[in-house]
Amino acid sequence: MTDEPIFDAAYLESYAGGDAQVIAEVLALFQQQAEGWLRQLDTPGEGWRDLAHLIKGSAKGIGAQALGEVAGAAELADVSHAPGLRAALLDALAAIEGYLSRVRGG
Repeated sequence: MTDEPIFDAAYLESYAGGDAQVIAEVLALFQQQAEGWLRQLDTPGEGWRDLAHLIKGSAKGIGAQALGEVAGAAELADVSHAPGLRAALLDALAAIEGYLSRVRGG
């Protein structure tokens, strides 16, 4: 794994200018996309490296740096890295959900 934070909310908050609605929309889109990525990672096929690359960019764009690092390494490796990428994606989703729960007051 990496020493990068699982989810750096301050990065996304800064990037979105502190706009809570934009942050919520970006994270909701990431969560929706992640559902499909998880299914693809369950049975990774020929486009596996493209998927890892997509996850890397999306993760780094929202401040999920640890996931971005894992995805970047997976993108250069073989399909045996899919379970590790899937686990890192689940970790990021849990961190995002924790953040959303905190900002919603839950």
